[in-house]
Amino acid sequence: MLENDNADWGLVHALVLDGQGGARAVARADLVHLQLAEHESLWLHWDRGQVRTHAWLREESGLNAFSCDLLLEENTRPRLVPLPNARFLLFLRGINLNPGAQPEDMVSVRIFAEERRVISLRLRSLRATEDLVARLAAGEGPRNAADLVLYLAERLTERIQAVVDQLTETLDTEEERVDSEDGYAPEHSSLLHLRRRSAGLRRFLAPQRDLFALLARNCPGWFSNEHSHYWNELNNSLTRYLEELELNRERVALLIEAEQRQLSERMNRTMYRFGVVTGIFLPITFITGLLGMNVGGLPGADNSAGFLITCGVTLAVAVGQWLLYRQLRWL
Repeated sequence: MLENDNADWGLVHALVLDGQGGARAVARADLVHLQLAEHESLWLHWDRGQVRTHAWLREESGLNAFSCDLLLEENTRPRLVPLPNARFLLFLRGINLNPGAQPEDMVSVRIFAEERRVISLRLRSLRATEDLVARLAAGEGPRNAADLVLYLAERLTERIQAVVDQLTETLDTEEERVDSEDGYAPEHSSLLHLRRRSAGLRRFLAPQRDLFALLARNCPGWFSNEHSHYWNELNNSLTRYLEELELNRERVALLIEAEQRQLSERMNRTMYRFGVVTGIFLPITFITGLLGMNVGGLPGADNSAGFLITCGVTLAVAVGQWLLYRQLRWL
């Protein structure tokens, strides 16, 4: 019932982290007078598409207009914006696992983080936040704001692995069929689709890798040294995914090249056969055309065996050409 009341205000999740891996829900109306214990942190997850979310962010969140404008802007890319007093804005992208969506159409989550408060906004639902709520309900979730931001980044990064693996397996299958099946050529449209998916993922993963590296080097003071190691591991994971996507793009280019080469070979063989047939029939056509002229003095015109003689000469010319082509190894 509490979640339904909060949802009417655009508040998807409102949880107070207890510092032990658990959390308790709070109502939207209680945010104004909410007092946190020393070991507690607050996480507010909002629906960016709700008008009331915009109103709360600008009027009650305590954020300045610059931060609100960035959190609510229509289009953004992965980036890190440091703010005064050891606060920051973090813009991340995650795999779109919503029904009917393309994974490379990555969903955005915008995060404002300070030592004891995290405000996140999304436009479309994210599996990462649902996993986070489930872990908190089980008492196994993040203990503070630093853990929460890191947890969201980790879950967003983990889901990228499945999509990259799927692309790689598809290319493996196509390459095996090209190598094992004579004359097999993958569909051009399918290869282009794979290349577009790889490019769409690389578009957002490259800047996201860079901001993870930045966080590994320059974490705010309320992050621990252990957090820096985790950010560095996320940077390494995205580097590996990007290398795999770059390799996949090169493999797609090789498959397209193989497809074009096979098409060119088939076309050349077809044109070669047409050339041989044309070469055989050209002198025969000349003989029949010459004898078909309606003029006087044609040889064999008054001979009853003229037709048979002409057929024999034509056949002899054809056999002679065939033997010549065989000797020249044109056949």
